[in-house]
Amino acid sequence: MADTTFRLTRRGALLGAAGMGVAVSACAEDLPQLDPLPRREGAFKHGVASGDPRAQSVVLWTAITPADGAPPGPVVAEMALDEGFTQIVWSGEASPRDGALSAHGATPVKIIAEGLAPGVWHHYRFRYGTQTSPTGRTRTLPVGQVETFRIAAFSCSNYPRGFFNAYRHAAETAQADLMIHLGDYLYEYGMGGYGTDNAERLSRMIDPVTETLSAGDYATRHSLYCLDPDLQAAKAASAWLPIWDDHESANDAWADGAENHDPATEGDWTERRNAAMRAYHDWLPVREGETLINRYGAVEIGDLATLMFLETRLTARSARIDFSSFPIPVSADPDDPANQAAVRHWRETVIGDPQRRLIEDVQGEFITQTLSTSVAEGKPWRVIANQVLMGRLEAPDFMTETPFWLRLGMRLTSQFQWAFAQRTAHGVPMNLDSWDGFPVDRERFYDRLRAAGADVIVLTGDTHNMWTNDLLDASGERRGTEFGVTSVTSPSPYETVNAPDVDFGRMMEERNVQILHNNVRDRGYLRLTLSRAEAVAEHVRVSTILSREFTGEVESAWRVRPALGGAVEPVERVS
Repeated sequence: MADTTFRLTRRGALLGAAGMGVAVSACAEDLPQLDPLPRREGAFKHGVASGDPRAQSVVLWTAITPADGAPPGPVVAEMALDEGFTQIVWSGEASPRDGALSAHGATPVKIIAEGLAPGVWHHYRFRYGTQTSPTGRTRTLPVGQVETFRIAAFSCSNYPRGFFNAYRHAAETAQADLMIHLGDYLYEYGMGGYGTDNAERLSRMIDPVTETLSAGDYATRHSLYCLDPDLQAAKAASAWLPIWDDHESANDAWADGAENHDPATEGDWTERRNAAMRAYHDWLPVREGETLINRYGAVEIGDLATLMFLETRLTARSARIDFSSFPIPVSADPDDPANQAAVRHWRETVIGDPQRRLIEDVQGEFITQTLSTSVAEGKPWRVIANQVLMGRLEAPDFMTETPFWLRLGMRLTSQFQWAFAQRTAHGVPMNLDSWDGFPVDRERFYDRLRAAGADVIVLTGDTHNMWTNDLLDASGERRGTEFGVTSVTSPSPYETVNAPDVDFGRMMEERNVQILHNNVRDRGYLRLTLSRAEAVAEHVRVSTILSREFTGEVESAWRVRPALGGAVEPVERVS
């Protein structure tokens, strides 16, 4: 049986919604329905994209929608140094892969453009019969001396929840050399499921309307996302490097299953996972490895940085721990030494079981070797794209830190919220689906950093919050800095709580010394600018996701200095 308490906590029930606050969806019901967004017509209505860049190559992607349902034919891809395509430097012909997953009358096409000059901006387009696609821009990775490199990072883009204003803002202002998506690029739920309460009013109904289970379902959901004009703009603005988290397959996925998968009614997990990954590779500009689930690696940004991307979901992750294993009643006295000992034993032996893994040894050895090489080559930066929060996050004691009226509301409206709030009095991790649920494997990862003499900047998605965290190992030694990237649209657990004077982010900061900043309410993305003297991370927020009329601004900015002699410099706030 799924652990409903924890699932609701992660997906929006914590302290909120159900009768306690004024939910966004409740407000939206009184507003008029918006018109659907305009969509591109013709053979290239799904736009264009590029991704997984290397110094001399990049993946180019589009989808072909032939007129009158005719079979898709070959397309010609062209790359030029100018937008007018008078200086064409590469061209190639591609046809859809046998078995490519079509949806909405479109069939995806990918081709790897090779033999390109490194560190150069290229314009690219596709031609199909007499039709020409919109033009995209992409940059190959630089080699040699690099002074500056800009990254835009996104996570958690739930289509029915709101407009993709973060993508639009980044496309128009970020000037990113590379865009990274940290996971939950799409969501598997059907109508009535998570994040769909605004769908009808915003004219952002999902397709299929049921939960995605088959390869065709996942392809259709991908196709729907690709029709969004703001996402199209972001994909056309720069090369992408996406990694997946859980919702690209199913909520809280692990190697052998998922919280949101019931084999009795939804079939074999491996078949569903493989279907999801086939659609992911068909509908995104990514290279394919030996297996569809083994997507991790590293790219080099000249002599400035090594960028690594991890796989922590489908290859090695142990089954999730739920709070049903909590050793004492949640209402037990948290000051009783016997209860404290029981909770401590549970944390050490259940959560701290050394057999629990996020990363298997082969990927671990790759990480060690890559970090060691980067340090030996004298590169100032090692950036890691990571799915779930790496820093330790102890839940505040909501039984003492929240006002009485809020606790009363929890108790009267939701047994799940009330049970979670009571449990926090015993000192528990906030989220066992993050690295906090795998503390021994986290120490193994930190050991690899120590062995390589490597400091890191970690970019993390998943939480729908903004974070700036020191990464501390079990001994309290700093191992790097983590910037948690808020969601494009997915709601924060606190978003629907009508408690404007209760600062939940400040509670997190005060409970956890390594958390320097936590914004629990804003949507947006992150900009990271690497230079030889410093790395500056900017949390960018958009004013709304319920209208396409919006503004964007820097919520806060943070500076990290390059490490000297293997030491890790503290992060500092600059705005």
